[in-house]
Amino acid sequence: MIRFSTLRGKIFTAFFAVILALGLSIFFLGYTLVEDNIVERAQQEVEHDLASARSFYQAEIQRIGEDLRLIEFDGNVEKVQQKIGLDYARYVDKNEAPQVQSEIVQAAFEKNEGVGGTRLIPNEELQSYDEQLVAEHSIAIKPTPMARPTTKEVTQKVMSKEYALPIRDADGDIEGVLYGGRIVNRDHALVDRIRYLVFGHESYEGKPVGTVTIFQDDVRISTNVVNEDGSRAIGTRVSDEVYSKVVEQGKVWHDRAFVVTDWYKTAYEPIETIEGEIVGILYVGILEAPFVDMARGIMGWFLVIVLCGTLFAGVLSYLMAGAVSRPLTHLLEGIENLSGGNLGYESPVRSSVVEINRLASSFNIMSVRLKERDESLKESNAKLEDLNQRYLELLGFVAHELKGMLASTIMNAYSIRDGFLGMINFKQKRAVDSITRNLDYLAATVKKFLNLSRIERGKLELNKSEFAIGPEVFDISVKTFDKLLSDKGMKVENKIDPEMKVSADLDLLQIVANNLISNAGKYGTEGGVIRIDARNEDNFTVVEVYNDGRPISQEAMGHLFKRFSRLDTPEKKTVKGTGLGLFITRQIVEAHGGDIKVVPGENGNTFVFRIERE
Repeated sequence: MIRFSTLRGKIFTAFFAVILALGLSIFFLGYTLVEDNIVERAQQEVEHDLASARSFYQAEIQRIGEDLRLIEFDGNVEKVQQKIGLDYARYVDKNEAPQVQSEIVQAAFEKNEGVGGTRLIPNEELQSYDEQLVAEHSIAIKPTPMARPTTKEVTQKVMSKEYALPIRDADGDIEGVLYGGRIVNRDHALVDRIRYLVFGHESYEGKPVGTVTIFQDDVRISTNVVNEDGSRAIGTRVSDEVYSKVVEQGKVWHDRAFVVTDWYKTAYEPIETIEGEIVGILYVGILEAPFVDMARGIMGWFLVIVLCGTLFAGVLSYLMAGAVSRPLTHLLEGIENLSGGNLGYESPVRSSVVEINRLASSFNIMSVRLKERDESLKESNAKLEDLNQRYLELLGFVAHELKGMLASTIMNAYSIRDGFLGMINFKQKRAVDSITRNLDYLAATVKKFLNLSRIERGKLELNKSEFAIGPEVFDISVKTFDKLLSDKGMKVENKIDPEMKVSADLDLLQIVANNLISNAGKYGTEGGVIRIDARNEDNFTVVEVYNDGRPISQEAMGHLFKRFSRLDTPEKKTVKGTGLGLFITRQIVEAHGGDIKVVPGENGNTFVFRIERE
């Protein structure tokens, strides 16, 4: 059974218990507590130093990008390389992008923006930049105690800090990528700069406080850790235990280590490529001796302070219990008022404890601001509802007016083209054909905006009936776009069972079919196949529409069914569209209790939608 007591009683009891515990355990636990605290501080400091080293390393990469942006690139790559001080630099035309080995360059093309990161460069690629680079940056791998077994004698790759920047033409379109990098292997200035920025020139009893190392896989490629002879420990390897934790498991590793003559607190974290592949390790170590000496000095003062504090703690605990509990009770009343909907309620708390007063003041400010924000949100919502209503009315009015005018215009255009108003010559017929095509596209666009208006107004009402989905829906869609499909030489395979029936809104489902078949024709491969199939699965009718064509990327799939969204593909420049078709399709399918998705394949895409069966 739970026993309840007042806040004041609990606070006083807690303080008194702490006093007794401290008095009994100070001689047994004091040193341990102080030492643990110092060790924890050392651990926190090495973690902070590791974060600082990581930030500097990333800043080095971004600095390459900033330098590339500041240079006016005139096609002279060697000039860029020399001016910025890069180990290598190259320019890649967009037509050469697929042949580039660098994943950073590929990402710059795909994202259409500057991309920087770490990558490993094989010796073969490095040699193509400059034959001397391989000799300058290759590292002999040295036998190292406690390292994992290896048969490698020399590194076959180098680690590079690389940045790729898109170069645009006068219209702002990307025409190529300028990229370059600095090789980390044997870049002792890099780790020395990191050590200086993180630790400064700080030393303790003539010994450096910190050390920094960059590993490629498990090999030291840049370090200010030295061997017993004073040379940098390049080519030595990390222990098997650290490698397993950091590289294989991708975790940060902390421990103390004996470096040459002294103990250091160390931290290791993975170095990853932009694709998330772990290719190396960033290490920071901090001398342990200053923290040990600090612990011993603090211990003496700790004993004196605790003994004196014990004498006053009993009295202060009782006074503080009352000072804390009373205003907190008032604040509790304020919170109850606030949670009950009384926004703007202000607590009348006044206390001699500064923190309590600040807490009460913050509570009152929060209460007033919540009330102001609530009123502001109500006002904003009302304005937004009014604006949205005007937008919907304008959208529906304009689309409806255009639909009426287009109907007679299209009829007259077709009458001229087909000779009902008199014979026309071949050139005139070609011109009228272009007019009718544009009018058909405009009519389809207006129809989509009318459908969008219905959806936005929430007036997408279903008039369900039972019909054969093959003959009464998809056969009609195929006939509607027969000319488009014939012009592209596409073959249609309709495998839907003619007897399969569904209960749905025929007109709306026809819109779905038209959008999918139209897109299959527009974006499909010339001479390719469009395959239509349907089946009953559990409580749903599942329809699949496949077409040969360019597979849709995972990144693009997230934008596919959004309003006014069109994929950035080569076909976008030649195929007209509003970006509404698939959005409307999804709304119609969801109104039927279903869903729609796209499944990319090796040579094409399959749009799959489901509607509920009744």
